[in-house]
Amino acid sequence: MSTFLRQRSGVGLLLALWLLALGSTPVQAEGAATPAADPAAVQVERQKVQPLNNAPVWREVRSGEVHFTTVRGPETGVLIQSEGQVWRQWRNGPVTLYGGLLLLVVPAAIGLFYLVKGGLKLHAAPTGRKIQRFSTVERIVHWGTAGCFVVLALTGVCILFGKHFIEPVFGQAVLGGLLRVGKTVHNYLGPVFLVFTVLMIVMFARDNVWQAIDSMWIRKAGGLASGEHVPSGRFNFGEKTWFWIGVTFLGLIVAGSGLVMDFPNFGQIRATMQLANLIHGVCAMLLIALSLGHIYMGTIGVQGAYQSMRTGYVDETWAKEHHESWYDEVKAGRSSHP
Repeated sequence: MSTFLRQRSGVGLLLALWLLALGSTPVQAEGAATPAADPAAVQVERQKVQPLNNAPVWREVRSGEVHFTTVRGPETGVLIQSEGQVWRQWRNGPVTLYGGLLLLVVPAAIGLFYLVKGGLKLHAAPTGRKIQRFSTVERIVHWGTAGCFVVLALTGVCILFGKHFIEPVFGQAVLGGLLRVGKTVHNYLGPVFLVFTVLMIVMFARDNVWQAIDSMWIRKAGGLASGEHVPSGRFNFGEKTWFWIGVTFLGLIVAGSGLVMDFPNFGQIRATMQLANLIHGVCAMLLIALSLGHIYMGTIGVQGAYQSMRTGYVDETWAKEHHESWYDEVKAGRSSHP
């Protein structure tokens, strides 16, 4: 009997100890979050279970959150900026596609117009008497701007479209060499183009303001279709349009956006650089397209136009037929240009 009682007492003591231990163990409420595991330990364990598949880490990297880094500067703690994929899609998609089409359609239209209508010829014979149209300084500024623009346009087209028409013919090695040189030239010549553009705006702005005689030029489309000469001041409305939209508006935007990319150490973040790149590309192609019309009119499109900028002088017949109002001012001594 005493043995039975001792056994029951032992069992009771064990039961009491078990209940005491159970009561002292914290019970986690249903739905409560488990304590966060060590990220490093989780990463090591994941590499054992799923080698080369570390999705949680890359999701954190691509989140755009700032992490720790010893490099100083904006966004240095952001390892990957996912918005760059959006920039790549725009740059390699619509910008390249429609920009390329624009640079093909415009010269084709100009060539077709020249084949159908030809250039504008003088109606009367040259007199042999010359009038100075551009001073030496004006011609230096013009040719400086034009020279920089041509080099920038060629290198820029190669940078954007080179893989489509250079690489298939000459291979990656040739394309890579051209782009290394072209990018360097493009970057260093951009600020020089900006200086010449500002000088050109300051120098020619006063002769490109609206005049009442410009309305006649608009009504007759400058005589391009009819072949007649339409009176104008020192610059006609077509030249004024090129000056304000092409040289001033697009020229300053292209040069300014280029500076944003040229000097990334002034606090620009990657999103700013990507936006500047898209603006730069779109405006540059619009500027190239407009410049093709200006180049056409200044060379084979109008007889004697190229000589006026090359030598600075035009024949009196040319001045009277193309810029009659300016010609009258010069003959009357009222013009201060050049």
